[in-house]
Amino acid sequence: MNCCMFLTIPQKKTAGLAGCLQRYSAIPEKIFDKEVEAVINGITLRDAILSGANNICKNKKSVDELNIFPVPDGDTGTNMSMTMTAAIRALENNEDDEAGSVAHRAASAMLRGARGNSGVILSLLFRGFSKGLQDKAVVSGQDLAEALGLGVDAAYKAVMTPTEGTILTVARVAFEKGRAAAAIDSDPVYVWSAVCMGAASALEETPELLPVLKKAGVVDAGGQGLCLIFDGMMSVLKDGVMVQMEKTEEEKADETAEFFRNAAAEFDQEINFTYCTEFIVGRDPEVTRDPMELRAYLETIGDCVVVVDDEEIIKVHVHTENPGNALQEALTFGQLLTVKIENMKEQHRKAAEANEQAKAAAQPPVQQPLEPAEPAEELGFVAVAAGDGLHTLFTDLGCSHVVSGGQTMNPSTQDILAAVLATPAKKVFVLPNNKNIIMAAEQTIPLVTDREVIVLPTRTIPQGLSAMLAVDPDASPEENRQLMMDAAGSVATGLVTFAARDSEFGGHRIRQGDIMGLRNGKLEYIEKDPIHTCSKLTRSMVNRGTSFITLIYGSDVTEAQAEDACRRIKNKISDDIEVTLVNGGQPVYYFIVSVE
Repeated sequence: MNCCMFLTIPQKKTAGLAGCLQRYSAIPEKIFDKEVEAVINGITLRDAILSGANNICKNKKSVDELNIFPVPDGDTGTNMSMTMTAAIRALENNEDDEAGSVAHRAASAMLRGARGNSGVILSLLFRGFSKGLQDKAVVSGQDLAEALGLGVDAAYKAVMTPTEGTILTVARVAFEKGRAAAAIDSDPVYVWSAVCMGAASALEETPELLPVLKKAGVVDAGGQGLCLIFDGMMSVLKDGVMVQMEKTEEEKADETAEFFRNAAAEFDQEINFTYCTEFIVGRDPEVTRDPMELRAYLETIGDCVVVVDDEEIIKVHVHTENPGNALQEALTFGQLLTVKIENMKEQHRKAAEANEQAKAAAQPPVQQPLEPAEPAEELGFVAVAAGDGLHTLFTDLGCSHVVSGGQTMNPSTQDILAAVLATPAKKVFVLPNNKNIIMAAEQTIPLVTDREVIVLPTRTIPQGLSAMLAVDPDASPEENRQLMMDAAGSVATGLVTFAARDSEFGGHRIRQGDIMGLRNGKLEYIEKDPIHTCSKLTRSMVNRGTSFITLIYGSDVTEAQAEDACRRIKNKISDDIEVTLVNGGQPVYYFIVSVE
C-alpha cells in the first residue's frame, strides 16, 4: 500500500519503526544493499520536490473535503497546493545540480507564496530543510532527516500554541522516524521510507489526539496533505518516477466544454438563424452510421455546425430555424442525453442593451502592480479585505493599501509583502483581519530590511475597522499598537454565511446550503434565510453596554434586503443604540456584524 493512503477512521497500528517499514511494500527487500546509491544530487531533489507538489495539487480537493467546519473558505488542500505551486514555478526550469541550491530556491519561493496557516507551516518545514542542506552538492539520508528536523523546529516555534493532532504532529513523528532510520543506515531511500511511514502512522493517530476529528470520522487535513507531498517525493527517490499532475474528471470535462465552445464561437460572428441548438446523443451500439452523416444533414438546415464524437456520445452545436428537425435526425443515432435551445436574436438584443449601459457607466480603474515606496512617513497601514466597499472603508480610515483576500482566497506572503513595501512609512502596521492570514503576514517581517513591520493579529473585519478607528496620529507607534489592539479586543463579531458542505459540528447537523450565524467564530444558529439569521444573531449579541452596531452587507445581498435586516434589528433594540448600514461588497458572507 502507499504510505499516504486516504483515511477516514483510525486504522490498526503496527508498533515501532520496523513494523511501519514492513507495512510499506514499496521498500526494496535488500534495503541495506550497498549497491544502492547512498546520496542524491540536485536534479533528483528537484524532481522529488516537483513530484511532491504535483501529488498535493492533484489531490487538493480530497484534502479540502477533510476540513470539518463547513464554512466556504481557502481550504487546507487549496492553500497547501498553491504554496507548493510556487516551488513548481521556481524549479521547473532549474538545472542546478547542487542539492543545497535547489532546496534554497524551493524554500524561498514557498516562503513568498505561502497561503493560509497550513501553507505557512509547509513553507517553514521546507525553509528548515533548506538550511539543513545549505552548501551541500549531494545529500545523504542522514542529511535529509536532520534538515527535516530543522523545519519541524521552525514550524513549532512559529505557532503560538502548537496543537497536537495536526500537521505539526505528522511532521514531528516523520522526522523522529527518519532520524531513527538514519542511525541504522543513511541510504536516502531507507530514511525517506521511514519518514513516509512515520507520517502515515502519525496521521492515523490524529483523531485520537483531536476529539473533533474523531467525531467527524476524518484525519487532519494538513497532515494528509503533508503525507501526499512526502509520498510524491518518495516516488522519485525510490523509483525515479515523478507523480504527474493529472487533470480531474471535472477539469477534463471543462476542457472538453471549452474546446467545444471555442470551436462553435468561430462561427458566431453573424446571426443567420434564430436558434442556437446544442445536444448530446448517447450512441446506440447497434447504429453503425458515421456521425459525419449527421453533420452533413445539419449543414442543410443551418450553419455553425460542430460535431464532436467518441465511442459513447456525439456532441452537437448548430444554428437553425428548425431545432425539432435537428433533434429528430439525432434520434436516429441514439438517445438524447441533454438538449439546450436558445434564441440568439433575443440574446443579441439584450446583450446590445447591456453593452450600451456599460459604456454609459464609469469603468473601474485597472489595478496596477504595486511599486516600492521610500519609507518617508512615520506610520503606514496595510489591511486585508475582500469587497469594493470594504476596500474603500479601510482606505478612508487611513490604509495606504488594501490587499484583496479573506476567507475564500487567502493572500500569499508575497501579496502582503508587496503592499508593505509600497507603503511609504518607516513603521507599517499590517491588519490580516482573518485568523488564517495572520501567519502569512508575520512571514513578511524578516523579509523587510528598510522599515519595521508590525502585524496586529486582527482575526475579523470588525476588529480591523475598530483598530483603524483607534489610531492616534500624535501617539507613538508603541502607543498606537496598544490602542489598536485594545479597540480590536472590545468589538464582537457576527458572521452570516452558508454551509459549503454537509457536516456535523458543535452538536449541530448541518446541510449544504444552510444559513449559519456565527458569534465570535462560534456557530450559534442554523437557519434558512440570511435576513432572519442576521436579525436573530445581531439581537443576541446586544447587551446593556452596547452603543454601536454596524451591519456590513455582502455582494449577494440587495440594498432592499439589507435595509430590511436593519429595520428588523432596530425594531427589537433600544433607541439609544446607533445602527449603521454599510455596503461592503464582500463575497461568502451575507453579513458581517460589528457590535461595540
